[in-house]
Order: sequence, then C-alpha cells, then structure tokens
Amino acid sequence: MAVQSSIPRLSEVRGKWGWFVALGLALLVFGFIAAGNLLWATVVTVYYVGMLMIVGGAVYLAHAFQVKAWKDTIYWVLSALLYLAAGVLAFVNPQLTAKVLTLLMAWALIVSGLFRIWVAMRAREDGGWGWLLAGGIVTALAGLVFLIGWPVNSLWLLGLFLAFDLAMQGWALIGFGLALRKA
Repeated sequence: MAVQSSIPRLSEVRGKWGWFVALGLALLVFGFIAAGNLLWATVVTVYYVGMLMIVGGAVYLAHAFQVKAWKDTIYWVLSALLYLAAGVLAFVNPQLTAKVLTLLMAWALIVSGLFRIWVAMRAREDGGWGWLLAGGIVTALAGLVFLIGWPVNSLWLLGLFLAFDLAMQGWALIGFGLALRKA
C-alpha cells in the first residue's frame, strides 16, 4: 500500500510562482527595515519570544488542570508558571530579556560548533569532512565573539539575526518563485 504525501508536487504550485516572489519581496523589505534599526528589531524579537512564552505557559496551565488526577500535576503547574513569568519578564524588562537571550544564543553556538567539530573529527575518513570542520569552527567562533561582546551586543545582536533571517528567507523565496516561473 502506497503512502501519499500531503506535500504538493512542484507542478501543483508552479502557477503560484508570483506569490512566492511577492512573499519573498515582503520578507526582504522587512529584513532591510529590521537592519535599519537593530535596536527596534531586537525589541520586536524579545516581545515575540515573550508572547510565545505566555501562550506556552497558558497551554501548560490548561494542561495541568486537565491532568488533576496525576500525582505530578504540581510540576506541570510550576512549569506553566515559569513560562508565564519568563513571558511577562520579556514585556516588563525587554533589555534584561535581550541580554539573557543573547547569552543563551552565544553558548548555544559555542556548544553546537564544538559538537560539529567533534563530528567532523570522527568523520575524517569520509570525503567532505573538512566542510563540517570549517562549519563547526565558524559556528563556535561566532558564539565566542558574541560571548566576548556580551552584554553590550545584546541591544543589537538579536535584531541583526532577525534582519539577516528575514532577508535570507526573502531571497530564497524570490529565487524559488523565479525558478518555478522558468520551469
């Protein structure tokens, strides 16, 4: 028995190439706007994370009251309260939240880079392991640079990441849409 995928085939979206290009242009414009004011983009990022934490906390809290009979309900409630507190903190003190998020991002990049270096060293017999090593070194060094610049860079670094991501996604969708048009 064949399993059918719900992902549309390329031929099914080819006629919608203009929508991909339009979305890509919009994301590109938003990326340039974010790059124009990195402090504002950082605040937007912090508020977005805060909103997600509040929604997550509310869902956890609702879940905790659905499993009242479970002996570990208190842990669900405590988890929900922690999420809610973190989300509220993002709105009450976005500067502190930006510092915390930047510090977490720096350490995540360092650890991720070290893991990639470790994987590359274990794959030395395979072709292309040097690319893995280079990627790991760049990632770990980026995290180290972020850590060295912390907490001063907290005011603009998250905004830079948002601007870069929006611009890259925009370019990717424009390229994809134009490739669909030509296909």
